[in-house]
Amino acid sequence: MTNISLQTKVTGSGPAIVLAHGGGGGIDANFGGLIPLLAADHLVIGSDYPADDTPLTLDTLADALVAEAVAHGAETFSIVGFSLGTPVAIRAAVRHPDRVRGLVLTGGFARPDNRSRLNIELWQRALAAGDRDSFARFVLLAGFSKDFVNAVPEEQLSEILAQTAANIPGGTAAQAALIATVDVRADLPRITVPTLVIGLAGDLLCDPANAREQAAGIPGAEYVELPGGHVVMVEQPELWHETVLGFFAEQRAALAH
Repeated sequence: MTNISLQTKVTGSGPAIVLAHGGGGGIDANFGGLIPLLAADHLVIGSDYPADDTPLTLDTLADALVAEAVAHGAETFSIVGFSLGTPVAIRAAVRHPDRVRGLVLTGGFARPDNRSRLNIELWQRALAAGDRDSFARFVLLAGFSKDFVNAVPEEQLSEILAQTAANIPGGTAAQAALIATVDVRADLPRITVPTLVIGLAGDLLCDPANAREQAAGIPGAEYVELPGGHVVMVEQPELWHETVLGFFAEQRAALAH
């Protein structure tokens, strides 16, 4: 498979950022209200993965994201990857070093760990049964930290559950299958661009130790651990946004000198 079809959204202006989203949702579901915040200072390019369950590979996803960015006028860009989007971003940086100038990797992994393997197995069972409610409940309980789930009002939890169940896209099963097999440990030493890895202390979907392993394998990578669960961009968007913009500001200052 060499060609896949992506639905791409572009907003803002300035230095380009490509968003690489996680499994089980598209750009809006994964990054949501952060897109206009990032677009205040950047050209933001976000592509939804294929809408069917045709098998996926990291190479085809990475190449397709880069091709979409170039097609929308971005000759060079940073990639902000979340969950499945982190190994996709890593592979894109290795395959297209002339295009990718920086990486921000959140809630990600270099390889599936025992926690993520079990979660993906439960995820796949719900998908195979067509049980959207169980899948949505799984995302709610495993995606958000216990503190968040315990603190928000019941009606807000119900709203998140309903939105998640309604917005499960086609292609989710193919994304789950890719997550279950991905391994980019051999790619890490080959990354030559500034990289920020954001680990999540309350991540119940991926072991935070996996994010630390990821950062340790990338030459010169910065590592920051934030509180919150796997979907910290939804749970604590301001904290994530400030951390990411701070990293980009540091990189611009370094280039200016």
